[in-house]
Parts: sequence; C-alpha cells; structure tokens
Amino acid sequence: RPRTLNRLQVTFQHLKMSKQTDSTAEVLLEKKGAAGVITLNRPKVLNALNLPMIQQIYPQIKTWEQDPETFLIIIKGTGGKAFCAGGDIRAIAEAGEVGDKLTEDFFRREYRLNNAVGTCKKPYVALMDGITMGGGVGVSVHGHFRVATEKTLFAMPETAIGLFPDVGGGYFLPRLSGKIGYCLGLTGYRLKGRDVLKAGIATHFVESEKLPALEKDLIALKSPSKEKIADLLNSYHMKCSIDQEKEFVLDEHMEKINSLFSANSMEEIVKKLKEDGSPFAMKQLEAINKMSPTSLKLTLRQLREGASMSLQEVLRMEYRLSQACMKGHDFYEGVRAVLIDKDKSPKWKPAALEEVSDEFVDNCFKSLGNDDLKL
Repeated sequence: RPRTLNRLQVTFQHLKMSKQTDSTAEVLLEKKGAAGVITLNRPKVLNALNLPMIQQIYPQIKTWEQDPETFLIIIKGTGGKAFCAGGDIRAIAEAGEVGDKLTEDFFRREYRLNNAVGTCKKPYVALMDGITMGGGVGVSVHGHFRVATEKTLFAMPETAIGLFPDVGGGYFLPRLSGKIGYCLGLTGYRLKGRDVLKAGIATHFVESEKLPALEKDLIALKSPSKEKIADLLNSYHMKCSIDQEKEFVLDEHMEKINSLFSANSMEEIVKKLKEDGSPFAMKQLEAINKMSPTSLKLTLRQLREGASMSLQEVLRMEYRLSQACMKGHDFYEGVRAVLIDKDKSPKWKPAALEEVSDEFVDNCFKSLGNDDLKL
C-alpha cells in the first residue's frame, strides 16, 4: 500500500485541536438555558466526526450529566445538508496505511462516546436533519429522542467500504421490526424523511424549518423532565403534516424482507434473493453483489449475535471487528474506491462469499485480551 502520509504528518493532523468558543471550531459545546447544546461544525465535510471532536464531546456529555443545572442535551449539525455523514474514514485509512495508532484510538473513543449517548442519564435529543449515516447514527440513534425531518437521509453503508454497520449497529438494527435492520445493514439501503420514523429509527418527525423554534422551546423549558420534553416534541410532531399519508417505503416488501433476510448464511440470502426474482429482490441482490464479501459475512453474524446482547456487549464485539478490518485488505480498498480514486470498482479479497471461511470469521470475533474495549 502506498505510504501516503508519514506518521508525523498524521499525528499533527490529529493534534490540531480547536477552541470551543471559536465559530470555526469543529464542534461547539454551549450551555443554553436548561440545555447543553452540541453542534457538529464541519459543514464542508458534512460534519464528519474526527477524533478531536469525539475527544471534546465525550467529557462534555459526562460533565453535563453530573451538572444539576443541565436538564437535557441537544445535538445538531450545521450547514443545512447533514446532521453527520459519518466518521472521518479517510483519516483512519491514511493512518492505517502507515501503522498509526489512530486505527485503535478512533474506534475505541468513538464507541465509548456511543455508549455515553446510550447510557446518558439526562434526556438526549438528536436533531437528525439532513444526511445521517455511520458515525452520525452512532451519536443519535442511542439517545432518548431522535427527530427526523423531510431532509433526513439515513443509511448504514459500511459494507461498501469493507467495514460493517458499527457504532452500535449490532444493537439497534436487529431490534427494528422484522428483518428491516438486516436489510439496511447488509445492503446499505437508504431511508428518507418520514420513512426514518416509520422504520423505528427516529422517535419524532418535525419540519426542517421548524427546528430552530423547537430548539428554542426546548432551551426555554423550566427544569424540564423527560415527560415535558416528550410533550413538547409530540406537539411539534403532531403539527407536521409532510408526507403524513405516505405509506412506509418498505411496507409492501415486508413479507419478502422477513423471509429473505432470515436465512442463516449470506450464501443462503443470496440464493433466496435470486430465487425470488422480484424487482425488489433483484435490486437488493445487485447492492449485495457490490459489497465486500468479508464485510457481509461479518455483518450478518454481528447482527444475529447483537440481537441478544446489551449495547455494551455489542460495542465490545464491534471493537474486535473494527480491529480485524484494520488488519485486513478490504477496508483500505473500499476507501480507495469510494473516497480517494472514486472509481467505484473495489477489488475485494477474497472476491466471493464462498471464499470467506467460517474460521476466518470466527477469528474476527475473538477476544483481544487486554486490548478489548473497556466501557
């Protein structure tokens, strides 16, 4: 692999920390009224999460949790296009190319942050306006309240870059109704707007242009309880009529999804999709055929095991998988094909599902001993 950046450059890149109050800061952390407000502020890169942002958000959530004057936490993105399009995957790939420790630190700290959101003692409100993918899902979906808008575009597209739907995907995806989560996690299927609510990913649906007013009302609440916050969100939700009559995009396919994605192996899922032959099945098959075979096998097992695990157990499992991916071939090849050369034609190794052995998959799930994720 080309050693694109020497280790020093990589290290400096990740030490560039920004001041909280500066409007050019990558993340703004402010106390407003009863609320702690986190604003992801990298609009040029669709608010992608990098390590310095994670290192600022995590301790702030922990501080606000202990603060008797902070009653809720709000997280949002700037720029109007994205809440957060994911983690800074390119930086991780560049670090991995030169053996930099970012490949361990990033996932360790990101998953700790996901756990902090999932266990937060204060009501946590994520305003998922715009693109919400990968790492952006990790800092929203585990919170108490998740507000989607007509601009929300949700996806977990990791199998296309040689990864797996991480950030707790192994926890929330298998808990969606039927086998929807398996379909989303394996194919990277995109949900838009109200469908994000109907899939059970968002808890509320509010018009994008009403979000500033909603935020203002949340901040103005006097010593708000979880119930008061829920009441306020419900009142906005009830007033929003956009796409109210629209049927859930996957409704007509639910029976198919539940039967096709309940197979015990990836090979069997592919076989079932082929046999089904409907336009919907063929579209999912086409998506699956583009994905890393290794990623698909890891993902299917991750979701099946995660279905009966706690969030903490899932994050520990996912940390093991992340480190297996960092040592492999497909992640770097996926990032090259999607983000660097953008030729969209990755050469996966192994290239076929049949070539990914059960033994290899088992090894990816094995304990890392002292290096396991501690939460």
